[in-house]
Amino acid sequence: MRLRLRSVHAASRLAALLRGLLLCALVVLCLPCRAQADPPPVLLEGELRILTSAMAVAGPELSFPADRPATKVRLPDDWWASRPKADGPVWYRLTFDAPAHPDRLLAAYIERVCSNAEVHLNGHLIHSGGRMTEPVTRNCHYPQLVTLPSGLLRDGANELDIKVMGYALQKVSTRQRAGGLSAVKVGPQAVLEAEYASDRFWSLTMIEVITVGTTMLGLLVLCLGWLNRREPHLLWFGLMTLMWNVMAVRMLARDLPFDNATVELLSGSGWALVTALGVQFMLSYANLRSRTLEIGLTLQCLVVPLTLVLAGPNRLFVVMSAWQLVMVCEAIATMGLYLYAIWHHRREEFWPMGITVISMGALLVIERAVQHNLLDPLRLHLSHFAMPVVFVVLGARQLRSFSRALQDAEAARNSLESRVAEATAEMERNYAQMAELRVEQVTEKERKRIAGDLHDDLGAKLLTIVHTSESERISSLAREALEEMRLSVKGLTGKPLPVADALADWRAETVLRLGQAGVEADWRSPNEDLTQQLSARAFVQTTRILREAISNVIKHSGASHCKVRCTLGEHDFVLVVQDNGKGIPMELDGKLDRGHGMASMKHRAKQMQGQCLVESGPGYGTVIRLTLPL
Repeated sequence: MRLRLRSVHAASRLAALLRGLLLCALVVLCLPCRAQADPPPVLLEGELRILTSAMAVAGPELSFPADRPATKVRLPDDWWASRPKADGPVWYRLTFDAPAHPDRLLAAYIERVCSNAEVHLNGHLIHSGGRMTEPVTRNCHYPQLVTLPSGLLRDGANELDIKVMGYALQKVSTRQRAGGLSAVKVGPQAVLEAEYASDRFWSLTMIEVITVGTTMLGLLVLCLGWLNRREPHLLWFGLMTLMWNVMAVRMLARDLPFDNATVELLSGSGWALVTALGVQFMLSYANLRSRTLEIGLTLQCLVVPLTLVLAGPNRLFVVMSAWQLVMVCEAIATMGLYLYAIWHHRREEFWPMGITVISMGALLVIERAVQHNLLDPLRLHLSHFAMPVVFVVLGARQLRSFSRALQDAEAARNSLESRVAEATAEMERNYAQMAELRVEQVTEKERKRIAGDLHDDLGAKLLTIVHTSESERISSLAREALEEMRLSVKGLTGKPLPVADALADWRAETVLRLGQAGVEADWRSPNEDLTQQLSARAFVQTTRILREAISNVIKHSGASHCKVRCTLGEHDFVLVVQDNGKGIPMELDGKLDRGHGMASMKHRAKQMQGQCLVESGPGYGTVIRLTLPL
């Protein structure tokens, strides 16, 4: 029940957001155009004269047709408002006062003329923006600074005639592309150059820089999408960004090798393609796909240019406005569907993407309001600056998502490699253990065979000698050999035995041998319950080391007392044999390892990863310290 309530609240908040977006769009569309009062013919702005009134007359003449009646017009003169069904050329005559020989060079600054203009000063041609016949040079986005030669200026009133070649509103796809002339500023060229440079930077240079940057972004995302076909939204975004930049470059291109009808036809087809790519990107980014929509968008890209051709060059604005309204509705509906999808499936992306998508929708609504004459056209095309920002935000999120996917894939690959390495190492360890186990099994089998042979053959013969020999020496040697043989057999076949049992055996043998030799034995070992185990091999080797040490005490030390101490740690035990004999002579110092007995003890300890140390000095006795791991 709680989950259901959360879903209801989430749906209500999403609906409220969409309603807010729709309300904002309606408010923007319903804003009335700002009424402007007619300005005076000439405005003064510091050293500048702003010419806001002119006499206009249409005609293709090479100079201003003074013999025909002219109409007084207010500047800026937008043909989509003053003469929506008429083409150019149109002559404008502007009058301004200036000295015949000014102190500084004067210039005329035309902020906007669409599509092209020629400028005459007092009947003399002083400037041409390019071709005035088809294909006409398009300077709609290019401000023009015209130097006024001092030699052509008159003292007092001067006539500035501007011939504008433009197109009627019905022959273009947007209002901004219809003919028109802005107000003209006249003043010192040094002053006007700063304004000209600023306007040119914002209307041309800045857009060119943005276009280059977004083109690189689009190519990068397109390459990433091509390399990662499982993320088709990258492809759609890259293509959409590149197509938008193509349209932006088309608007800034001055000399195109096509007439106006062809240029507008290509423009309409391009916007249809941009819309289709944008819709496909939004749907793909939301993990949505509709075969019907894909077919419909493809057909739309074909139908738009077809309808423009059928409508003819005199109905381009009406047909293209209808299509643009359809495209805006498609884009806004897709944005709403996208927001709905990520709200339910990727809610962590909703707010950043929601703000971006809503901004894009607001830009589309404002552009439609301008085209339907509900808002005054802005001095700068807002979409030229805002939409690239949207593309940068979207592209950054695409790159971020792709980077995260790469990091996840790299982490997964590293994890897989680690798991494979661990599995391989485990297999190698298992194989090595199996091989060692096999070797141990074979070795154990061979040891048992050898031990059996020794016990059955050699042991029986030695036992026979012990019982049948008449010589006490031979019988004693045979008994010692039999004991050694039994110890060797025990090392070959014996199992681990408790340390307590080993200590008992060693004590019994050591005390017996020392007592028989007349040496007092002092044996001390742990009395508590001992749970450690000692391997048969360690027992045998330790027994032999202890025997060799006791033999040295009996034969060479001349001692009367011998102490044996056994201590056990967690991982090793220490056996110390100390006598009070005469010690090792100085001449034998450094040569202890040359004797067979000492070398044998150290070698046996080393085989068991232990050590055997000998400490001695003349008159101080000898200490043998054996340390072995358990």
